[in-house]
Amino acid sequence: MTLPTTSRAHRIFGGWSANAVQLLLALTQQIVLIPLFLKYWSGETLSAWLTIFAAGNLVLAADPGLHVWSLNRFLSFKSKADCDRRTNRYYGAAFRLFLGFAGLLAVLIVALSFARAPSHVLGFEAEPGFDFAFAIMALGSTATLPGNLASALYRARGRYARSVGIQSWGMAAGQIGQLVGVIATGSLLVVVLAYVAGLIVPAMFLMFVDVRKQFPLPSGERNTISWRWAAVQFLGAFPFSVTNFAEVGLSYLSVLLIGAFVGDRIAIAQWALTRTIVNLLRGASTQMVLPIAAELGHDHAIGARDSLRRLYARGSVVLVLLVSTATSGALAFWPDFFALWTHGLIPYNATLTITLLLGTCIASPAILALGYANYSNRGPLLLRVKSAQLVIFLLLSLVLIPPLGPLGAAIALVASDLVAQGGFLSVVIVGETLKQPVRYGLLLVAMMLIIVPSGAVLGEVIRHWLPGGGIAHFVIACAAWSVAVAIVALPLMHREFRERLITMIPS
Repeated sequence: MTLPTTSRAHRIFGGWSANAVQLLLALTQQIVLIPLFLKYWSGETLSAWLTIFAAGNLVLAADPGLHVWSLNRFLSFKSKADCDRRTNRYYGAAFRLFLGFAGLLAVLIVALSFARAPSHVLGFEAEPGFDFAFAIMALGSTATLPGNLASALYRARGRYARSVGIQSWGMAAGQIGQLVGVIATGSLLVVVLAYVAGLIVPAMFLMFVDVRKQFPLPSGERNTISWRWAAVQFLGAFPFSVTNFAEVGLSYLSVLLIGAFVGDRIAIAQWALTRTIVNLLRGASTQMVLPIAAELGHDHAIGARDSLRRLYARGSVVLVLLVSTATSGALAFWPDFFALWTHGLIPYNATLTITLLLGTCIASPAILALGYANYSNRGPLLLRVKSAQLVIFLLLSLVLIPPLGPLGAAIALVASDLVAQGGFLSVVIVGETLKQPVRYGLLLVAMMLIIVPSGAVLGEVIRHWLPGGGIAHFVIACAAWSVAVAIVALPLMHREFRERLITMIPS
């Protein structure tokens, strides 16, 4: 893809490289470690870990929108003559606000844990140490929230890759600790402690050490903040809070809802593990979009409409191309992988998998719309869209999860995403941004209709054509499919052909 400037290309591709490392570590956490856990844990203990893991990520999604709100503030300062002074003053005051919020959230978590034991609410009374491990995860995740302010500054100043790199080192160390912990002790608590340490240490390093080395922030200066100023920040951040919770928190909230409404503990593992492939697909899409969204936010801030329009249209096409290809491969090979991955201990649900994968693929263009809306300060629009998504999800969950279990949660997630974000948000953002929104939409739909069925059928043919079974058959089949896809995509390696296709993208 041709980008407007060399510096922009460097920032975008640098962000993608850093995100690729983070995605690889997410693959390790959510896929590679699971078979090892199942070797030392029962299915019920694995369900307990997945529930605690979901609770920690739910806390991370509880940032009251201050992360994105601060990012927009930092971006707006870039057009001011006194950018550094404004940034320094805002950072100092906002950091105290972040610390205060994290402290209040920690007190609330402790109070709720004493009022009603999490093990009783979620059905894990038989799991030793569940409540303590749950509290450690929740409080540890809370302690990392102030680090979001530093991450916002890194992202606004084009140093996003550095912050992701530091976090990735922490994730890798935490995973090594989990590996050693489960082998040496088999203890759920030890695994939780290792995971939390991998979150807290890099967050503390970012917010207390590295950020002051990278930026000219005043040392030791205390910024007085008023109640009125704090209220303005929370009110401005509220739409982003709802957006973040609806985007990140719903999939983890669904784990807790299944735990509360479904008596079968294995159903939690079935849902969480099936959601893994979709989380990775969506996570990869989000990580790909983040550097592009930052550039779109920059173009929006300086009024570069033509550059914004071209980057948005081309970024969407690349996103749909990759998501559709990945979806087609997952539809073909996920059943075999799931059986190998779980050693057959967790039942596979084909309807659940297909519902989640196709729903995620169809909604993928809206991920860029969401990223751009976040980085262009569209608070009122995001509040309407994400509030509607939350309401739809909660209503459908309460109705569908008790009778249908994980499938009910899948329908609730997909329906709320498609109606609110894929429908309303995308229509508004695309209509405001592009000159040819109808042609743009038809192109993306055509790409999905061609790529997803073709790739899935190709995968099924290869699976049944190759003899044998087991892990060797799976690896060879995946390799053969990848080679076939690479051959089909080979023309894109020619620059002239690629540039000709780019010029045909409606914007």
